[in-house]
Amino acid sequence: MPRRPRLDPASAKIRKAVEDALEPGHTYLIAVSGGADSMSLAAACAFLTRKDYEFVAVTVDHGLQEGSAEVAARTQRALTDLGLTATVETAEVTATSDGLEADARTARYAALDRVAKERGAAGVLLAHTQNDQAETVLLGLLRGSGARSLAGMRPRAGRYIRPLLGITRAETESATTAQNIPVWNDPMNSDPSFTRVKVRTQLMPALAEVAGSGVYANLARTAHLLAMDSDELESQTDAQAHIRGDTLLHTAAELPAALRTRVIRDWLWQFSPTNEAGFHHVTAIDDLLTGARTGAVSCPPAAEVVRTRAGDVQFRRCDGQAPIYR
Repeated sequence: MPRRPRLDPASAKIRKAVEDALEPGHTYLIAVSGGADSMSLAAACAFLTRKDYEFVAVTVDHGLQEGSAEVAARTQRALTDLGLTATVETAEVTATSDGLEADARTARYAALDRVAKERGAAGVLLAHTQNDQAETVLLGLLRGSGARSLAGMRPRAGRYIRPLLGITRAETESATTAQNIPVWNDPMNSDPSFTRVKVRTQLMPALAEVAGSGVYANLARTAHLLAMDSDELESQTDAQAHIRGDTLLHTAAELPAALRTRVIRDWLWQFSPTNEAGFHHVTAIDDLLTGARTGAVSCPPAAEVVRTRAGDVQFRRCDGQAPIYR
């Protein structure tokens, strides 16, 4: 009897990571762009179809590049060759001040959410790797972000599941090569006009040269540790106990600063649909709440936050409209 070829270590590691992240007896969507990361994820899922799992691979065509429809169709064929049910969804990208990368992501997630609901999927698998996590942490540091952002991407966030956060990009490339899986490299991933691309192609290699290749794992570990700290802080307070509609109650002033600013941010973001409110708004409102300052704090969109006689702080629209809730 002929011996079966030995599975390469990278593919075996990816299969285990995916199976460990999922529960049998459910249907899952796989978001597949056609790159090595998502194709290695898809290949692992294809292997699991022989067990009690069902998968639908979804490729989203944003229509942003010439020939994108052909790339999506080619990816669909490759996924079908793996034995997966595969579909292509088109997404219309609406331009906003957030930039093309963010706008495309918004359109992509909307398409994935729609298909997940239609298919009754238990989750949507995303192929973010340890490298992506390291880049996310570094971007957060460059922006002066707090623990929430520095905690990076979570293994699970709502319906989204990221089983490859412990897998390196080198491993996904090794897996696709070993299994002769065709991949497509998105030109946007090498476009230096995007900050993340500059971090990936310039800053991360420079850090690796100084600190060694372990810098990716170290940054990812930092995200994991901060995620645990952040979750603990979240569990220590019930934000809604200090919020009444458009009013943040004075009782929030008694909270420790780390908890108080989280409550303020959660409250404020209810009224800022595009997340325009930033760190300086939170700090100013904290000063208002604790009595360190008087007057009003201007906040987007077209609003101000004022302190009432009772010591509460209240969000008021300056254009006469009702507050906007997300």
